[in-house]
This record gives sequence, structure tokens and C-alpha cells, in this order.
Amino acid sequence: MPDISRRDMLKWLAAGLGVLGGGWFLRACGLRPERTPVPPRPTGTPVPPTALPTAAPTPPPGEPTPTPAPTATPTATPLPIPDLAVARGGEPAALVRRAVAALGGMERFVRPGDDVIVKPNICVAYHGYEYAATTNPWVVSELVRLCLEAGAGRVRVMDSPFGGSAEQAYAISGIREQVEAAGGTMEIMTSFKFVPADMSMALDLRSCDIYEDVLNADVVISVPIAKHHNLARLTLGMKNLMGVIRDRPAIHRNVGQRLADLTARIRPALTVVDAVRILTANGPTGGNLADVRQLDTIIASPDIVAADAFAGTLFGLRPDELEYVRAAAAMGLGRMDLEGLRIAEV
Repeated sequence: MPDISRRDMLKWLAAGLGVLGGGWFLRACGLRPERTPVPPRPTGTPVPPTALPTAAPTPPPGEPTPTPAPTATPTATPLPIPDLAVARGGEPAALVRRAVAALGGMERFVRPGDDVIVKPNICVAYHGYEYAATTNPWVVSELVRLCLEAGAGRVRVMDSPFGGSAEQAYAISGIREQVEAAGGTMEIMTSFKFVPADMSMALDLRSCDIYEDVLNADVVISVPIAKHHNLARLTLGMKNLMGVIRDRPAIHRNVGQRLADLTARIRPALTVVDAVRILTANGPTGGNLADVRQLDTIIASPDIVAADAFAGTLFGLRPDELEYVRAAAAMGLGRMDLEGLRIAEV
């Protein structure tokens, strides 16, 4: 038998065993099999990862298992809640909803089960809301609706008119209809519920009978119409609180300080100034549509002093031109420095 060289033997074996693992055999003998060319990857095809993540090495026996470091998750920095919100342009209910939302929502002021009193200005029984002597009905009803959405146990709306009866004023103003449609209750304020209140914080108003339910409510919301007043210059949030006391003429003897004293006792959780239509002259009762300006504006703030200070600018008045704003700011009841406040225009 002729001699067969080592190379010939390898070729013969490779031919016979190719199907049965010849590639392995050639590699074992130090030879490299030829590779089938890979077609080029089409443009735009994602390239798969070249390696899979590997598990962390197992520590030696007796060594504690290392805790993987937490992965930091980026979070957005929340914007600060404004001190005051001003909503302009739109229907009254939408303006209220936007202004309250800008302050953090009604849930910031009303908790589930709360007893809420909404105090609008319903001073007369002989003008509809279009004369801007009474608060806009849709502004009031939207506040009622927001309170109920926040879980309030009940929401009552009340005032003590000085022109006509409460029943007439509630109906003619249009407020009763809208409040009841929103799920709230219109309450007639009865004389026996005015009780002596602790006025220890007051600087001048040493005694005052205040409606008992207002003193005991979980939340009080003042919602005045922004209008001219022949003595106080303007009726706004603080002046609106006079509707919950028995002896209103007593306030007029030192109107600026005594309104601040009354505010110190009641301290509304939220003030919403209705400037949808404002009364620019012949207030507080009005009666001439020529004195009315439509601004379609709502001002809302938990700071009644700031709300009144800003509302005064709608009439061209600086905060320090309103005596009760100056007095309340001096007592520390709120801020009138508008340039230092965070004001959201929505």
C-alpha cells in the first residue's frame, strides 16, 4: 500500500466526516474551516446588542451579598402655589374653576365632610345681577359645585340683605336658582342665631354679635361683588363680611379698623372676588347700568387682604388707598404688597 502523507490523510478524513462534525475535527487538528460570508446589513436596521448583561459575581461563602445601588429617577420640581390667582376672559363658572385650580384646587381648602358656608353679597331685593349690586349667580353656584366635588358634607349660601327680604333678594338676584341647581342650600339667617363673639384680637371693635353658624363652620368662603361704596370706597372681601353681623351701622363708625377687626375674627379660608361685572359708582345699591363695567374677571386667594388689594387696582386704586386693607395688613392678617406676591394670571 502506498504511503499516504499526513496532509492527504487529513483531506480524506475531512471529506468523509464533514457531515458528522468535520468542522470540529479540523479545528482540533489546527486547521480553520472556511466561513460562509454574511450579507451586509440593510441601512436602517437596528444593530442588536453585542453582549447580554451578566449577573453580578457570587461573593465568597460567608461574605454578605452586596445591595445594588438604587437607580435615580428624575422628578419634576413642583411649581410653587401662587398667593393669588386672576382668571380673565370667559364664562363666570369657567373663570371660577380656573382661578381655584391655579391655587391648588378646592381640595386645598375643603376636606371630606366639611360644613361649608359661602357668603356672597346679596344686599338688595330690587336688582338683578346685571346691575352689579349682587354677586353673580354662576360664580356662587360654581363655588358650591367645587366644594361638593371636594367632598363637603354640606354647602350653605347665606346673606342678610338690607334692601328687601332675604327670600326676595335670593330669588331676584338669581342666586337661589343657581345654588340649588348646583346642590347647595340657601339659608335664611334668623335673628336668634346671632351670638356674642370673642373679639379679643380686635383693636377697636370690642363687641360684636356674629351669626353662630359662621363661627362654627369648618370653612367660610367670602365671594363679594367688586363695587363702589360711598363710605368705604369699595365693597370687597372684608366689607362683604358685614352681612354676618347683627349691628352693621356700628362698623361704619371706624370702618377701616373695624372691618379689619371683624376679619380677624372670621378669617375666611378663601376669598373669591366677582369682577365679572363691577359697579363703578353709586354703590352699594347701584341701579344704573351706565355705572357697570363688564370685565369678565375673577380674583381668588386664601389671603383676603391680598385679594382686596388686587381688586382695588381694577378701580385705579392702590392698596394703601383702602383704609381697611392698610389696617388688616398692619394687624398681620395678610399682605398688600402686590409686587412681592406670587400672582398667577390664568
